Amino acid sequence: MKIIVLGAGLVGGPMAIDLNRDEKFEVTVADYSDGALNRLKDKCPELSIIRKDLSNSKDVTSLVRDYDLVVNAVPGFMGFETAKAIIKAEKNCACIAFYEEDPFELDQLAKQNDVTMIMDCGVYPGMGSALIMNAAQKLDKVESVLTFVGGLPEIREWPSEYKAVFSPIDVIEEYIRPARYIENGFEVVRPALSDPEYVFFPEIGTLEAFNTDGLRTLATTIDAPNLKEKTLRYPGHIEKMAVLRELGFFSKEDSIKIKSQKTSPLEITAQILFPNWKLNQGESDITIFKSIIEGTKDGRKMRYTIDMFDKYCPDTDVISMARTTGYTATLAIRMIADGLYSHKGISPPEYMGKYPECIDYMQKGLKERGVNWHISEETL
Repeated sequence: MKIIVLGAGLVGGPMAIDLNRDEKFEVTVADYSDGALNRLKDKCPELSIIRKDLSNSKDVTSLVRDYDLVVNAVPGFMGFETAKAIIKAEKNCACIAFYEEDPFELDQLAKQNDVTMIMDCGVYPGMGSALIMNAAQKLDKVESVLTFVGGLPEIREWPSEYKAVFSPIDVIEEYIRPARYIENGFEVVRPALSDPEYVFFPEIGTLEAFNTDGLRTLATTIDAPNLKEKTLRYPGHIEKMAVLRELGFFSKEDSIKIKSQKTSPLEITAQILFPNWKLNQGESDITIFKSIIEGTKDGRKMRYTIDMFDKYCPDTDVISMARTTGYTATLAIRMIADGLYSHKGISPPEYMGKYPECIDYMQKGLKERGVNWHISEETL
């Protein structure tokens, strides 16, 4: 069975290597960067590589037609059009690209083309979403879901005290895209980085949490009056990013003229900021997740708590964000390949959570790779 991974970055590369472990798969990776492809080839010579500009959707459709399955690991700003191109090629897919558009806009097209596409298939949205749905189905009524999630360098280093553990341009999106959540049954829209609070985690200490647009499809797939997601960073990060945003450093408008050429502040900011955010070879990162689901069952108030804490693996030289995000997607594409999951159309990850056999499959596969999710239940 032939699989193509679109994107050879921090997460795409490890996904390709993980899929290559299966003898039944022939794995190819496509990317525009010779450097990323060559580094991946050095790590795993068995992989086939293709240098390709994936920003042209027609080229993507033509490219993936020669493969049985596709993994979409392009940056978020390319994700929606890439997903559409894959559907037009009539190929089943697992997608980790975090794009702004409503994924259900592609649902009818996917059904018409008999395509199974699991989107937002990462850590959260992703496995966390699937487990939230799994817990919600055990309740007669869900009252609230509160989720905290973050990917961080294990060691804080001044001045940023942050490293990008996935596409840096997608990190910026978290700070400028308005955040949606559900409160008392109504949708609320707040600026990103708003409503800061401190949260203590035994594994890492006190972190700061703030609103981002991470709730995604859970806002409609979970019937609850209160649903909220917050991103985690080391204390002080909110103020730094808010200052840059409010001063216009994250603006996408071509409003700056340099030697007769116009460019955007974001392009300049990226050139300065991203090298400082680069996670160096062998540098350890962590991923932390906590979700609290409360509701009622048989007249009793119940609480389910989902926890996950993961670190960079020096044995495989795979960062935690690639382990927690990437392995979720590679297991999802295996479920499609094995016929365990076959819903036609767009599938947010919480759809997988409706099936205990899918949850068992994913948890078992992640545990084998050292990623452990813990679920506890208590009566209030």
